Amino acid sequence: MAGPFLKWVGGKRQLLPAINARLPDMSNIDRYIEPFVGGGAVLFHLLDKFEFDEVHIFDLNPELILCYETLRDDVEAVITDLDRLILAYPSDNFEAQKTAYYGIREDWNHSVGEISQLSSHLRSERVAQTIFLNKTCFNGLFRVNRLGRFNTPIGRYLRPSFPNPEQLRDVSETLAQVQTHHGSFETSCEYMTPSTFAYFDPPYRPLSNTAAFTSYAKEDFNDDGQRALASFARRLDSTTSGVRLMLSNSDPRNSDPDDSFFDDLYAGFHIERVSATRAINSNPTARGAISELLITNY
Repeated sequence: MAGPFLKWVGGKRQLLPAINARLPDMSNIDRYIEPFVGGGAVLFHLLDKFEFDEVHIFDLNPELILCYETLRDDVEAVITDLDRLILAYPSDNFEAQKTAYYGIREDWNHSVGEISQLSSHLRSERVAQTIFLNKTCFNGLFRVNRLGRFNTPIGRYLRPSFPNPEQLRDVSETLAQVQTHHGSFETSCEYMTPSTFAYFDPPYRPLSNTAAFTSYAKEDFNDDGQRALASFARRLDSTTSGVRLMLSNSDPRNSDPDDSFFDDLYAGFHIERVSATRAINSNPTARGAISELLITNY
């Protein structure tokens, strides 16, 4: 079974049992759409369980879409380039690791915005760098600034955990029929049909000002983005008869019992609160159980 090849903030591995228990009747579903693919935990889970005639994934982060496309189309080149980076990475000297890490990060940042101009060789090299940085940076935190430059510092790992060649080949095989799209969630509209199941996993609304993290891509996703997504979901629900929608998000009531932001936005949808654990927090003692929202139109 293929699984996520990147560590991703808000990854859904731990919520898979809750999501799986709330799937619609899949017997009449022939198309799966994920407008915020992120780390792809739900994507890989569903592709292992079901067969679809069409699968479409979208993301506003061009680097992420490049990873999916290149692993699908040229996995052996990525394996070769990643292996070269791993073999050259010092194993027992943190100062030497820092020199190597920041050198790779600077090389990665030098080509921001030039993806469409990269040759196939440079595309595989860039994807290998993305995976390498993801596995060696602080907390696996993919974070970019408004210029799209990766700005996460190095993490302290004695033995970073990298995907092995067979895992990457499994990813490539699983993605073989998956159609990738670089774009916002709105661009998924034209692919929605009455026999579609779509899962939306947007950047979560922060539970506090200090917990804010929405910079997976250079464009922020704020409350206006959340409102636009809710309007989009309502439009799909009213105009594409039969389409099944599931959305996940943070539960504002974890920090403010009176905050009904999502309850109001999705009034009329089914809203359930499920248990989750904080995946990233600078204070390990603050990584306790919280509730998250699963919202469906069925």
